Amino acid sequence: MIKLERTSVMNFENAIRGARNPLNSWGRSDSVYDESGEYKLGENDLDLARRLARAGSDHRKYLRMIFVSVDITAPLYWWKEFDTYKVGTVANSCSTMHKIHAKAFEREDFSCDRLDEGGLRALDALIAYLEEERQKFCANKEDRQSWHNMIQLLPSSYNQMRTVTMNYENLINIYYARRNHKLAEWHTLCDWIRSLPYAEQLILVKD
Repeated sequence: MIKLERTSVMNFENAIRGARNPLNSWGRSDSVYDESGEYKLGENDLDLARRLARAGSDHRKYLRMIFVSVDITAPLYWWKEFDTYKVGTVANSCSTMHKIHAKAFEREDFSCDRLDEGGLRALDALIAYLEEERQKFCANKEDRQSWHNMIQLLPSSYNQMRTVTMNYENLINIYYARRNHKLAEWHTLCDWIRSLPYAEQLILVKD
């Protein structure tokens, strides 16, 4: 299970201006803001942006200036793989250390959409135990044993939300490395990447 919410794409105007710096071609820029305040690439700018994006990472430095912020809720087993992409990405996560006891444990807190009956029974038993330990800890915050039991038994299917900032160059790397991955979460993320502004021209550069 993965959810991507509250997507913001920023800094197109400055990135495109930077793309024109090497040849001082700012006079050819034809992008404008529409009535809703959205930056729309003109024909000249889009043609240049597309050509640079397809020319390789040395030529498309401007893509590192197009920022994407999104709230991602995903299981810990997926976050372990996402953490491969450390360069150029920033993430602030909800804290299991500080807030693991803040709400009751429920099945909805875990990615279990591909478990069979036996797997669900095992998960439900673990959830019941974690909830018992949570209640003990809430009744007595000095009971560090219950807290350790929760932290060390928390399964990797536990869903965590992080606010993540990336750029279009990161997204090129992620898309082509993960689009055929066996984890369904990566396919959902790649679908989201394809939905971003000008993704077809600027991110799907190897297709």
